[in-house]
Amino acid sequence: MGKRKSKTKPAPKKRMDKLDTVFSCPFCNHGTSVECRIDMKNLTGEAFCRICQESFSTTITALSEPIDIYSEWIDECERVNNLEDDA
Repeated sequence: MGKRKSKTKPAPKKRMDKLDTVFSCPFCNHGTSVECRIDMKNLTGEAFCRICQESFSTTITALSEPIDIYSEWIDECERVNNLEDDA
């Protein structure tokens, strides 16, 4: 004998919002001027500003996203600024 079918519906799947790929520049403070590109073939990620031409390049993994590249750039800027303040 078969079981009776349950009348409860499964919970709907949560939809994940897409992450940004365009950010504000830490040097010229121009909004939406930094674009992040990921090159999975060479495992490099690059963030560059279209206004002031500043750029940052880093190595990435298969799980890296554009926000990760931008965050590493911001962290590197803060690290360099802290080194200059200490010297």
